[in-house]
Amino acid sequence: MANQQLKSVAGLLLLLNFCMYVIVLGIGGWAMNRAIDHGFIIGPGFDLPAHFSPIYFPMGNAATGFFVTFALIAGVVGAASAISGINHIRSWTADSLPSAAAAATVAWTLTLLAMGFACKEIELRIRNARLRTLEAFLIILSATQLLYIAAIHSAASRR
Repeated sequence: MANQQLKSVAGLLLLLNFCMYVIVLGIGGWAMNRAIDHGFIIGPGFDLPAHFSPIYFPMGNAATGFFVTFALIAGVVGAASAISGINHIRSWTADSLPSAAAAATVAWTLTLLAMGFACKEIELRIRNARLRTLEAFLIILSATQLLYIAAIHSAASRR
């Protein structure tokens, strides 16, 4: 009985995390596209600006480039781990747990890394509403991904 309850909790968290990772990818993709469109123009006859950085973002602050890059990586790995998690929720056996748990753990650690850059960006202050939304989603995802990992592991220990 408790095993089925944990399965439904894990399924709900998995669905929530997948939707949030897709939103992270959407906002991160917008930020990356904007940085590419409005970045430095480099070509014949143009000199590099004095403080050129290949991770230059016209919005935000000095941490924005790193934050968006790692948010995109965490979003892709998180969405992939959710797909692996769907297989585990469907079969709900001890054989499918290791792959789902490993993928979820890698996604969680990358999400924590992106969250660290989000905290630095919050500390530096200058950012727009979309970046604040991305920061909030990554902070929430850090907690919900950990809860998902705990749910699938606690179900395995009860068997």
